[in-house]
This record gives sequence, C-alpha cells and structure tokens, in this order.
Amino acid sequence: MSVLQLLLYVLFLTVLLAWSATGHVAVRADLTHVDSARGFTKRDLLRRMAARTRARVDKRWSPPRPRPGGGGNDTGVTASVSREGDNLYSEYLIHLSIGTPQPQRVALTLDTGSDLIWTQCGCRSCFHQPFPALDASASSTLRNYSCFDPLCAWGGLALSGCTVNDNQCFYVHSNGDNSGFTSGKISEDTFTFQANGKAVAVMPSLRFGCGMYNTGNFKSNESGVAGFGRGPMSLPSQLKALKFSYCFTSIVESGNSPVFLGSFGNLDAQATGPLQSTRFARGPSEGPNSSLYYLSLKGVTVGNRRLPFDASTFALRADGSGGTVIDSSTAITTFPRAVFRTLREEFVSQVSLSVANVSTGDADSMLCFSISPDQNVTAVPKLILHLEGADWELPRESYVLRVDGDRLCVVINSAGDSGMTTVIGNFQQQNMHMAYDLGSNKLSFVPARCDKL
Repeated sequence: MSVLQLLLYVLFLTVLLAWSATGHVAVRADLTHVDSARGFTKRDLLRRMAARTRARVDKRWSPPRPRPGGGGNDTGVTASVSREGDNLYSEYLIHLSIGTPQPQRVALTLDTGSDLIWTQCGCRSCFHQPFPALDASASSTLRNYSCFDPLCAWGGLALSGCTVNDNQCFYVHSNGDNSGFTSGKISEDTFTFQANGKAVAVMPSLRFGCGMYNTGNFKSNESGVAGFGRGPMSLPSQLKALKFSYCFTSIVESGNSPVFLGSFGNLDAQATGPLQSTRFARGPSEGPNSSLYYLSLKGVTVGNRRLPFDASTFALRADGSGGTVIDSSTAITTFPRAVFRTLREEFVSQVSLSVANVSTGDADSMLCFSISPDQNVTAVPKLILHLEGADWELPRESYVLRVDGDRLCVVINSAGDSGMTTVIGNFQQQNMHMAYDLGSNKLSFVPARCDKL
C-alpha cells in the first residue's frame, strides 16, 4: 500500500468514526477564550469584556434603525462581523482546519447569534490575523459554488450574485447599521476538527464564506466566525447535529474548553451540581433574529428578594423587540435598564460594603464595591434566574469578580438605551455545561469543571 493510499484510508476511517449509527455527526473540538494566556489582569479582562458587551448590545440588540432609502432588515442568513472599536464577537474561539491534503488552521468565534461560517480567504482586503489566511488554491478539495446553484439563489444568503469573470456565487453580508461587512465566494471544503491539539474528526463538503473583503476592527486571535444559530448555513445545521453543547472555562483560566456537536458528551462528567432543563421560547418566524435561541425568563431573585418584574418584562413583544436570548458571543449578561437598576439597588442594600467611586454617579454603571486587599468577602447575595421549569442559581464566580484585590464587582450590565432585550452572556455560562437539544427544543445546563472534561 502506497503512502497516499494509506493516508486516504486513514482519512476514510476518521470520517467514518465521526458518524454515529443514526447517520449524525459526533464531534468534539477545542475552544479557547480570546483573552486566554495573554497576560491581562482581572481589571483588564473586566474592562475588555464590558467594552465588547456594550458594543455588541448597542449594535446587535438595539431596536432596528431605519436604513437610508427605506427598507426593513435583511432576512435569511445572519453573519457576525466586526464594528468600530474593540472586536464585538471574539469571545470563545473554536479551533479547526480547512482543506486537504494539508489542512490549514482557522480560529473562528463560536457565535450562537449568527448562522454563516466564514473565514478570511484569498484576501484582497482583510484585517490582520496572527497566522496566514486560508489559501484556497492550496486545497485540492475546495469547491466554489456556481451562481446558478440553488444555494446561491435560495440558500438564505442576505445578498448574493455572480462574479463577472467566472459565474461563481459571491456573497455580501453587511451589518444592520452598515458599519462593516464580509464578502467573498461561497465555497465548500473539508473541515478537520481538533481536540487536545490533535485531529479527531474530518468532515467533507461543509459550506462557508471564503471572505476576500472583510472590514471592521478585529484585534485578537481569530480569522472569522462559526455561526451556531438555527439557520441552514450554521455549523450544527450543516452537520445535521440536533444536539450540541459547550462548557466554557473561566476567563481567568488558560485551559481549553470543549464543544460537542451531535452529542453532549457526558453531562454527568465533572458535574458539580444538579442538571436542569428549560424549553426554548418561540422566537420571530423571520428576519435576522429568527435563528436566535430565546428562553422564557419568568423573573430574577437577588438574595432574599425576588425583583418586582414578571414574565412580561422578559418576553418577546409582537413587534419583535424584547425577549430573552442566550448568546455565546455576548460576554456579560445584560438586562433592560429598569431591571438592572432594581437589581443594582438590591445588591447595594444587601451587601455591607461601600460602593466604589467608579460605580457612583451613574445608575447604569456596573456595580463594584470597595474592599481592602486583605479582606475576605464571603457573604454575597445569591443571584437566581427563574426560567420556565428551572431555577438557575448562578455560582458566585459567574457573577462576582474580585478585581486587583481592592474591588469586588457584580458582573452584570445595563442595556441603557439599547432596548428591552435581555441577553444571557458567556460570563454567566462559564463552568456550566450548556446543552442545546434542538430535536426536543430544550436547553439543559449543569455546573461542571469544564477544564476537566
């Protein structure tokens, strides 16, 4: 047997073993936090998270703004792209490779708030990334789609058309506020998934955006975005994975996080608390928010008091505004202004510490308390999110962060003027195994030691 034949045989076995008896994929891959092992202090990490969260909420979750010349929001595939300032979407990066015979590295933000998979590729105008952009010409399995292919016309792309010289499908996806875009050719190629630094599964013929023109201000370690939304172009949809899960390690740790596609792994493994489940709520039937994961949030408790807001405060409205979304690419959980201010007041009344100077004067600022460097603060009010069928009591480290020894911060944000949507961010999801069961339309979650999975 020749070396080439041996390689092809190993490739075949890897693909075969990645599929279960039911024909669905079962893949594990590595995630890392975008700021992992970059030397940031806790104060730096909190500042960066807060800035990214505010920017993403302002742009992604604000009420729709009318476009010049009229017209509503784009429908179909949603794609995350960067806006001005720090990168809005770099939170947890999924590490994989694209192409054959020599797979090329990509690092894509895991984004449950979008559908399209895209990476910088064949660059004509691209942002800086710390490793080479995908070279499409170096892959023997890459195929571009014709603009006459049904995918190009009816695949849910917001804007697509023909390239002039070769009739290939060319996509353009802009932000809702037109502040940035990604565009290029719709391609397909073989994806190699990695766990613990090794190739663990090879999946052929996955479609993605080969982003040749990408604007924005990415400032970290990623080359694009892996959409995990409900739309047909997302990674779970293409893999026919009715289940996926992730378990985010803490932002102050430097270890990898696992993501599972087609299975949940073992939800009992490394669990540190009870497993709970809640049903996904109905979202918009069309438009850019139709691929999001909505939850039924019934209320919030701080310490010994349930806040005076009922389920209608957190519910989706008839005009498509409001609602409660769980989002992997928003760092910090964000509440509508009235809810945040009441929550903030409750923490102030129940914590016997002085409010730090940085938190005074603005009722919408993140709440921090002053402490002495040698002070051991043990009494912090519990924080519970009352979901349909589940009371999610957040571990202390998922909403409280001691910053540089002299400040204790409640890591929750106000939406300010950005609307009525409640967004459950990834800081609150850290060290929690989050399992999305799309077949049964439910979200399960269990506290876990994610670095041990």
